[in-house]
Amino acid sequence: MLPGLIDAHTHTDEDGLRTALRFGVTTELDMMSVPDAMAPIRKKAQTEFDLADVRTASWGLAHPDGHPHQLRRGLDDPVWPTAIVPSEAPAFVEGRLSEGADYIKIMVEDGTAFSTSLPVVPPEVVAAAVEAAHERGVMALVHTLSATATRVAVEAGADGVTRLHYDEVISEDLIIRMREQGMFVITTRPSPSGASDGIGPRLGADLRVASRLNAAWRDNLGREFAWNAHLPNALRSVGLLHAAGVEVLAGTDAAHLGAPGLAHGASLHDELRLLEAGGPSPLEALTAATRRTADRFGLTDRGRIEPGATADPVLVDGDPTSRLSSTLNTRAVWCRGHRLAPSGVTGERDSWAGPHGDTVAGCP
Repeated sequence: MLPGLIDAHTHTDEDGLRTALRFGVTTELDMMSVPDAMAPIRKKAQTEFDLADVRTASWGLAHPDGHPHQLRRGLDDPVWPTAIVPSEAPAFVEGRLSEGADYIKIMVEDGTAFSTSLPVVPPEVVAAAVEAAHERGVMALVHTLSATATRVAVEAGADGVTRLHYDEVISEDLIIRMREQGMFVITTRPSPSGASDGIGPRLGADLRVASRLNAAWRDNLGREFAWNAHLPNALRSVGLLHAAGVEVLAGTDAAHLGAPGLAHGASLHDELRLLEAGGPSPLEALTAATRRTADRFGLTDRGRIEPGATADPVLVDGDPTSRLSSTLNTRAVWCRGHRLAPSGVTGERDSWAGPHGDTVAGCP
């Protein structure tokens, strides 16, 4: 019996939360979303029992012409709020909190990972946004795919970074400063490493995964996306961070259908495999997707099995503390005390076993 898993880096929707729950991921931490779309989903997740719970950053702070705008053309986004000088940072933070954001997300991305060149949020604006978030008592997290971006996050005093950088192995001075500042790293390796390691196609071929995904998600998981990313750098960085005592958390960047190589829920299990490959033990990898993430994000009611905690455990065959892949041997998942009984037909809504063992379609 395990606590429900927590994916510390997603971009989610209703379908994503429903898919995640089938894999024992009972909470997702959304790292950027359109608030008008996310608000009703969050409400629904509190009243229905076939959706994982979710927290969100709302809009991320991005350069008006920078990442991720180049990926969102044609998606009919409303006007994206931003801050281009430090004095605008407090209003940006206040705006996101008024939308229900649980933490603040800042993009520092020059486009190199996408084989292009993009303008970035200036370091002084990043620092001002981090300061404004801390003044309001919330965390500020920074998107980093390069060592330069990671250094900007450290210099700004961010609470954590939402990705490991791939262009080089993390340097000793950055590790020391992260440890001294109490920062954490969300590793987020399945997506950029998909092309070099074949993660998505291999995971999709696992019957424990394929049986819980509909055809569209199976196809999405099997698609590869070529990034300028070097997985061995990331694996080495995990080992160095772990050995130095910098907390690493598990995240995937799972998003909507069309974001290739990923599937909500399923991809987190492979992120745990990659964590173990970097140095942490199976038990340490599990805590990176349960207790440690819950504690860092102030979710004191989950990530553990104890009196008073949310009743969202996962029952698996085998012992994941010695064989980590056993996390995919799912026998049962509970959502706030309601047992999800897989229907056995992918693409259909799951059925539920109520508190007395009665099974009904949809919600109890």
